[in-house]
Amino acid sequence: MAELGAHLTAASAGDDRPSIFEAVAQDSLMAAVKPALQHLVKVLAESNPGRYSFLWRWFDEIYVVLDLLLQQHYLARFSASFSENFYSLKRIPIGDCKQQPLATAGLPKKQHWKSLLLLVLVPYLKGKLEKMVSSLREEDEYSIHPPSSSWKRFYRAFLAAYPFVNMTWEGWFLIQQLCYILGKAQHHSPMLRLAGVRLVRLTAEDIQALEEKLAGATSSHAHSIKTQVRLAVKKALGGIAFSLSTGLSVSVFFLQFLDWWYSSENQETIKSLTALPTPPPPVHLDDGANSALLPKLKTVCPLCRKIRVNATALSTSGFVFCYRCVYNYVKAHQRCPITGYATELQHLVKLYSPES
Repeated sequence: MAELGAHLTAASAGDDRPSIFEAVAQDSLMAAVKPALQHLVKVLAESNPGRYSFLWRWFDEIYVVLDLLLQQHYLARFSASFSENFYSLKRIPIGDCKQQPLATAGLPKKQHWKSLLLLVLVPYLKGKLEKMVSSLREEDEYSIHPPSSSWKRFYRAFLAAYPFVNMTWEGWFLIQQLCYILGKAQHHSPMLRLAGVRLVRLTAEDIQALEEKLAGATSSHAHSIKTQVRLAVKKALGGIAFSLSTGLSVSVFFLQFLDWWYSSENQETIKSLTALPTPPPPVHLDDGANSALLPKLKTVCPLCRKIRVNATALSTSGFVFCYRCVYNYVKAHQRCPITGYATELQHLVKLYSPES
């Protein structure tokens, strides 16, 4: 039985396909990088809200632009994404050609742009959709919208259908991986099939061609001014992508360690090692024109100036508001109304009293 399992999950000596372990490992590499970078940006935003809060608010958009540059650089130079090249893999078009194109030849334009869009755009849209669903569930739970509105009926139907759509999506990937293990499919992921490519291992000829291309690029020079300007711009963009890719290559294992260190399974250990006393409330308040002032009565909401209803605290600052007031404010401004600390909707903590 063990020999059969090893035969199914490992590629044969003459097969250029990567094993399922290599394919899944390169998929999980970029999935582990984003949460680690997100936590790093979160720490920066909380340590200095005035300077770094914009990074937290626009993290998804900044990340997708950097990811676009990175994947474009690797697809153009190595015919592979960053994580695929990290595991010595490349993409080739689907076809019956007996001789594989070299990695330096690049992908055909159609496969190149489809690969780029599927590598960058699909994860971005999926993440935005998950955030929207989480936000809609909170609004539905606390009745942010009037119960008779047609919008509420629509998004309740959407929330009811989303788990089944997500299950179908994940099931599609699982079935594709099972078919790949059993040798019934050329792709372990439906995204590769949609892009019209498949993954193969780099050959000795590919590695030699990549080394020669790198050596030739450093020794070549342009003659005309127009060509020099074009190559300078191309070199600058390539330098940005190369710096990003080199930094990711060096820090990828450190980022994976950060992802493990701050995982929920490890939180109890962290708390026992880094236990500190409860800090005092913020004393340096932002009394600008757009900041709310603290009322004299502790039971009054600083935003609506009325007795609090559904008391909710912000974990970033500790101040308490009405749930509806602070929800709408944080959703619009992404900061605490009193202190100006960078704040997201997940930082809202509902408070319950024994009477309630």
